[in-house]
Amino acid sequence: MSNRLVESLAGAAVIAVAVGFAAYSYSRAGIGTVEGYEISANFSRIDGLSVGNDVRISGVKVGTVTAQDLNPDSFMAVVKMSVRADLSLPLDSSAKIASDGLLGGKFVALEPGGDIDMIEAGGEIEYTQGSVNLEDLIGQVIYSSTSSDK
Repeated sequence: MSNRLVESLAGAAVIAVAVGFAAYSYSRAGIGTVEGYEISANFSRIDGLSVGNDVRISGVKVGTVTAQDLNPDSFMAVVKMSVRADLSLPLDSSAKIASDGLLGGKFVALEPGGDIDMIEAGGEIEYTQGSVNLEDLIGQVIYSSTSSDK
């Protein structure tokens, strides 16, 4: 009987350590939503981008994707994102959907412009580049190599 009690206590201790490690890792990973002001951007494609993905400038996380929707008039994907309140983005800033590597997740990469006027809360980034579809790119390479062999 005491053997089962010791095993149960050891199992509970292992579970408690695992939960503690997971909570610590989550708090240190910077995964949470960035508080700040909301801006939006329209993209032709947002393949692989999800709510909660990073918004980065020069590889540094400065925001979070908060929502995505489809504009029924233009059929463009509307991405809303929260950007740190201490950052002011020039009006001519651009946004593109980038990848964390060949198999990595997607994120929004912001490139600040040089305009004197800044994007206000609720504003929109005008210059955008949608995500690149890797399968289409590979298909084009294969097609172009087979058609040049003839």
